[in-house]
Amino acid sequence: MTRPLAIIAGVGPGIGAAVARAFSAEGYAVALLARRREVLEALAYQLSDASIWTVDLGDPSAVASVIGQITADHGAPDVLHYNAAGWHESDPLVLDPAVFTADLSLCATGALAAIQAVVAAMQAKGGGTLLFTGGGLALHPEYGGDVVSLTAGKAAMRAMVLALAPKLAERGIHAATVTVTGTVAPGTPFDPDLIAASFMALHKQSRQDWQVEVVFDGKSAR
Repeated sequence: MTRPLAIIAGVGPGIGAAVARAFSAEGYAVALLARRREVLEALAYQLSDASIWTVDLGDPSAVASVIGQITADHGAPDVLHYNAAGWHESDPLVLDPAVFTADLSLCATGALAAIQAVVAAMQAKGGGTLLFTGGGLALHPEYGGDVVSLTAGKAAMRAMVLALAPKLAERGIHAATVTVTGTVAPGTPFDPDLIAASFMALHKQSRQDWQVEVVFDGKSAR
């Protein structure tokens, strides 16, 4: 019997890796996407059924191409988790607009490209889950002046997910974001494994209970 497939786009040592481990532990094959091959190889070695794909998630055409190849090789995914974002701490009045545009593309445009690349296959399969790593700066942008490209990117991604969720639900696809309002670190209330559990809980929700957003504040997900 073929394993269900989870695509994890934007794998790093924190949330992306934790979500990949969580789905692997549930018996999923996982496709790991990121720019740095060495990061992907180190994680894939820990998992029972993983493939690795190097891609710039800020390039929409590259996102569409690599996800198209994954679905051609492995079939339609049951889950897509989009976890990519850029961090550039800078005075926004001197931030290079090209950096701002690149970070916005990585966080939001890449997410849209990923959605577009999987939605038809998911619908044909009977449904699926789209999960997105959100950030607290989308809720409180007044605190994001030193990382304005990240603030704008997370706000844009959150707005897009909330806007598209009803349309996707009509196709049997659950779109949801976990909005993480603190600094992610192992052994803290923002441990990546705890956050991964929130993503898994969203995926397992029955359709009548579908949530679009969970705010993870280190105390309780709501």
